[in-house]
Amino acid sequence: MHYIHQDKNFIMRSVKPTSQKIQRLYLLLTLLSTLSASMIWGINTIFLLDAGLSNTQAFITNAFFTVGQVIFEVPTGMVADIRGRRASYLLGTITLSLSTLMYLGAWWIHAPLGIWAISSIFLGLGFTFFSGATEAWLVDSLKFAGFKGSLESVFARGQMVGGAAMLIGAVGGGFIAQATGLYVPYLLRAVLLILTFVVAFVGMHDWGFMPSRGKSLVKDIRVLFINSFELGWKTPTLRWLILAGPFVSGVGFYAFYAMQPYLLQLYGDESAYGVAGLAAAIVAGSQILGGVLVPQVSKLFRLRSSILILTGFLTAGLLVLLGFTTKFGVAIGLLSLWGLVSAIFLPVRQAFVNGLVPSKNRATLLSFDSLVGSSGGAVIQPVLGRVADTNSYAQSFIAGGVIQVIAIPFLWLVRREKHDTDKTL
Repeated sequence: MHYIHQDKNFIMRSVKPTSQKIQRLYLLLTLLSTLSASMIWGINTIFLLDAGLSNTQAFITNAFFTVGQVIFEVPTGMVADIRGRRASYLLGTITLSLSTLMYLGAWWIHAPLGIWAISSIFLGLGFTFFSGATEAWLVDSLKFAGFKGSLESVFARGQMVGGAAMLIGAVGGGFIAQATGLYVPYLLRAVLLILTFVVAFVGMHDWGFMPSRGKSLVKDIRVLFINSFELGWKTPTLRWLILAGPFVSGVGFYAFYAMQPYLLQLYGDESAYGVAGLAAAIVAGSQILGGVLVPQVSKLFRLRSSILILTGFLTAGLLVLLGFTTKFGVAIGLLSLWGLVSAIFLPVRQAFVNGLVPSKNRATLLSFDSLVGSSGGAVIQPVLGRVADTNSYAQSFIAGGVIQVIAIPFLWLVRREKHDTDKTL
């Protein structure tokens, strides 16, 4: 029976799908995974504060989520490169579903910080099964299907669908929490993750990639890690892109989650969870519009690095301006612009990075890139959370904008390398 099962999987991988089919499946998985994840994004900081944590403890909890990503990013990326991207994705849905229920249990018993830390680490583990595997599966499957279009456009469409899902999930989660209880969106998230598992199990196959069936998993991991690390470090363009990541990702993580209580503070009603969900909804709407604009923006610039440098400066400046406003309406406008500019930055960077890595190392290198970015979140989030506790949220946004500017010299070094992949299509 094992032989028959393996043979069936081989046949499915050998059947050439259309690029349209692959993109539809990618968009469906993006829709379901983002919808499930975003059910709690609009209320998560409030959820942590409701459990008795301080601002500092809440962002330490978020930092442990990124610690989990740092610990497990590369190992799970190697799982995807050795045992298959489909296997990694399925493991991600199961792990996230169980860890979400664990997170809910910590809230229910008003657990000490240590329990929250463990729960967050497991949440981080769940997302690492997705991070490198999903992009690697998409890019290799499209190549197998003979896709000749622009990767920016595909990632932009994915971002648009993800933005729509995030809009529904974040707003819906906020109002569901307000109407029922803070715990209900977490239960819904677990259910949606199970549905995502079913869709991925039925539709997803490792097209254009052959998982390793070697006898020595330890040897496979060692060789893959050494080759991937050398490739990532010895390719200067990729190295500078990766090193810019912690400052952009770390500040971005903090700004997104700190926006919830900050908007409530400006609004004047800290129990209006629907308004907290509005922060995530605005970012979601900006993602949709940003996805629409990416192809047009790419036509205006000859180099991808130029787009990254400009959007990096703009997002940092908008965070600083956000820290100086005391008006709810102005904050909403600045948040919308910040989300829009960030939404242009991400697909361009994704296409750039994927163009620099080979198929056999793709998931591992993408996971390594995510690991470095997450390490920034593990350090920057608690620091900015402490600034919010000792000074104010406004001061923490100003500090975040200043920190993000550190990424710009690395992006300038990317531009200086003049790699062929830097050119826009």
